[in-house]
Amino acid sequence: MFNAIVKIKKVTKGLTFKRLALTLLFTSLLSACGFQLRGDYLLDDELQTLYVTSSDVHGELTRLVKLNLTNNQVNVLKHSKSSTPELRIVSDKLDRRTLSLFSNGQVAEYELIYAVHYQVRFPEQDSRNFRFELYRDYQDDPNLALAKSRELSLLLSEMRTAAADKILRDLARIQPD
Repeated sequence: MFNAIVKIKKVTKGLTFKRLALTLLFTSLLSACGFQLRGDYLLDDELQTLYVTSSDVHGELTRLVKLNLTNNQVNVLKHSKSSTPELRIVSDKLDRRTLSLFSNGQVAEYELIYAVHYQVRFPEQDSRNFRFELYRDYQDDPNLALAKSRELSLLLSEMRTAAADKILRDLARIQPD
């Protein structure tokens, strides 16, 4: 009986060691391939201090971009300095395109197109322009107008959050000349 217990302890000790070794192996493989948790971006040293401006200073996209930058340890300035890079959100607009109709001719489904245009300017350099579009499908029902308007506002908020994340990802790839 005692020999059986000793053998079980040796087997479990061996399994524990194997699990630990596998965990360390997978961890080192993940870190070796450059894996990072989503939302954690390493911006260039020149972008660690940034002035953010927009045509809609109090807009939700501008607020979200500033929040994302602050969460990534970027110093967002309140006033422009000539030696500081500038992120300028030129425009953000929502368009919609009809995808399908009900039999009575009313619109059943839209495609929402959220277009963003922004610029990044480094001191003593030309501005770099960036544009992108995000697409979502939206089903409309005239019988549920209040619920559908709430759904549309939530969808637009989600699109703005995705746009702010994309701007931050793009900033992480930018290298000053």
